[in-house]
Amino acid sequence: MEKFFIKGSRRYNLRHNRERSQSPEFGKMINGQGLGLVAKFRYGICHMSFNGCEVIAVHNALVYLNKPRTLAEISFYMERFRVLFGFFGCNAYSIGKALRHFGVENIRSKSADGAETFIVTFWTKRPFLSEIHTVFCVRNGQSIDVYNRYNNCPVVRRYRSVKEAVGNGRIIAVYTIEKTEEISI
Repeated sequence: MEKFFIKGSRRYNLRHNRERSQSPEFGKMINGQGLGLVAKFRYGICHMSFNGCEVIAVHNALVYLNKPRTLAEISFYMERFRVLFGFFGCNAYSIGKALRHFGVENIRSKSADGAETFIVTFWTKRPFLSEIHTVFCVRNGQSIDVYNRYNNCPVVRRYRSVKEAVGNGRIIAVYTIEKTEEISI
């Protein structure tokens, strides 16, 4: 007998996401959450094309650090932090918990000054009157590479500064990722 899960529940979404027989290529960065197979994944009551940026930012951080996990696994864990059944995505202040759960040390702050790799969550326009967006970033010399900057952009975007990357938006939280060396015994 097949189990019945309520649409939008953690278990329903896990089953739905695992059934995507050709999930995003394992170990590859994701850009453009509204493009390709990732857009059809579910998070909360919506598809990731609408609300999956926090999950994708954590995914991209894990790939960058050579600790990849499947998008379905990351999403399933982060479902516990969804806001209003996931309609408003993930609680921006819980991203650090998700990173630590997957073995990534991080520090939450309001600034990315001096950070080599980080996740930034920001208001896209006016605070509380617009949506938020979350992206994974890597400092590359004098510029910053931003992954999944726009819903329909399939490439990494490069900016001169964090301020330029977030545009007129206001930063909510920055998670500076501590790149730790794995010790082999």
